[in-house]
Amino acid sequence: MTDSVAELARLIEVMHTLRRECPWDAEQTHESLMTYLIEETAEVVEAVETGSAEQMAEELGDLLLQVFFHAEIASETGEFTLADVASKVADKLVARHPYIYADQDVPADLYQSWESKKKAEKARRSAVDGIPDPLSALARANKAVTRIRTLDVPVDLPDEPITAEEAGQAILDIAARAHASRIDPDQALRAAVRDLEGRARAAEGTR
Repeated sequence: MTDSVAELARLIEVMHTLRRECPWDAEQTHESLMTYLIEETAEVVEAVETGSAEQMAEELGDLLLQVFFHAEIASETGEFTLADVASKVADKLVARHPYIYADQDVPADLYQSWESKKKAEKARRSAVDGIPDPLSALARANKAVTRIRTLDVPVDLPDEPITAEEAGQAILDIAARAHASRIDPDQALRAAVRDLEGRARAAEGTR
């Protein structure tokens, strides 16, 4: 723990120095860093799926830098600090684990408990509210389906068993068929997800 705290403190100091003395680092903004945040996140995913432990540690470090960078920029204008970022996520984790930090029983469905608390905290009317627009169409589809199922929204969804290999091949086949028919599969999926979200809101009575 001592080593971790020391290295995190060292990274804070490095970030302070770079913002003061490096012309490139000094001119960056939250918006200009978006490309790097997305790239570093993708590189972490790649390291997890195909890389070594050493590569994963390196890529996680690059992603951690993005968190520190954004916090450093925000602290300069009084928006928030790195301590605020850490405090908020720690408070969130404690609040969403009352079976650990309070005298409550472990829920039968931990994921449902998490999503229900999240929905209440953010005062969301629908299970599909708050899904980030920048997600890829497939990631958004998966998130919408997960929320609908987890929060028991009465919308019919297919549930025939399928293996990972079959799922991957089916998605690839659909992309190939769409291309042959001059259809943009990403655009088609986004439209289908919007329709699904609309049906979910109608079933909840929130549309």
